[in-house]
Amino acid sequence: MNHDSMHNQKLPIWYHDLYTNGIDVKARFPRDRYEKLMNQLRKSESWQKIEIKSPRKITRNELLIAHSIDYVDRFLAGKLEIKEEKRIGLTPWTGQMIERTQRLMGGAIEATEYAIQNGGITGNMAGGTHHAHRDFGSGYCVFNDLAVCAIHAIDNLGLDRVAILDLDVHQGDGTATILQDRDDILTISVHCSTNFPFRKSVSDHDIPVKPNTSDDGYLKLVNKAIELCLEFEPDLVLYQAGVDGLETDSLGKLSVSRNGMEKRNQMVFNSIFGEQSIPIVVFMGGGYSKPIEHTIDAFEDLFTQAAQFNQNQ
Repeated sequence: MNHDSMHNQKLPIWYHDLYTNGIDVKARFPRDRYEKLMNQLRKSESWQKIEIKSPRKITRNELLIAHSIDYVDRFLAGKLEIKEEKRIGLTPWTGQMIERTQRLMGGAIEATEYAIQNGGITGNMAGGTHHAHRDFGSGYCVFNDLAVCAIHAIDNLGLDRVAILDLDVHQGDGTATILQDRDDILTISVHCSTNFPFRKSVSDHDIPVKPNTSDDGYLKLVNKAIELCLEFEPDLVLYQAGVDGLETDSLGKLSVSRNGMEKRNQMVFNSIFGEQSIPIVVFMGGGYSKPIEHTIDAFEDLFTQAAQFNQNQ
């Protein structure tokens, strides 16, 4: 990897208007967080260090590397049962839910391919859909972008080992079940012990966090997760960077400050990319603060930090 070519590289982020507009205004999910984050980044000092790319739609075959034919085909045909849609959430579904999902997944695949080909940090301004299992969706997740990208990186792009570092406040249960038989993909989940999903799956490394844990306790556990990640010697790290551990989050149950979240990202980017030059793909993950502005601020920090690291390498 030639570090000179990396210098002053802009942070490529995949983004589409459907990330917001593909969700009904009546859905319980805070759909405008994508649009608001985009507007906030546009006004920020880091904007000149960011390059926005438009995601293609993922193909059926790409989805099938992590999901069952029956589930994929019924979703793409708009034929899921009402109870399946309800389990996913995001209801009532719009006519654009299928294309939204295809583009969200396509953005993840393209960010992964770019990181492998060019090194550095890349991101999708959505996703981190870790509650989707092989044959059903759940918890606002239709398909599992982390699992699809990890398998794609190894089976189709020539990597030997990929690590998934999931720091969302909810366990990456779907990621764990889809990848349970893959020794070449490491699943690490740092999550609140008493939060959704209430039946946990088994990741390679599960690191439960007690409710109401604040910055110091949380960052110690993040540090442990990073160490486990680096011991695996991955060629690529998929970073699920949910900010729902914030004390302002309505679904989080933890008490992490905005500054604590910044420190978390700094540790991840510094240890994995700064010191080891391992490429990182950033997946947004959850964030449900009330007001949503706290979530947006933390995500702005995330992408600003990622852009800074890309520039400094």
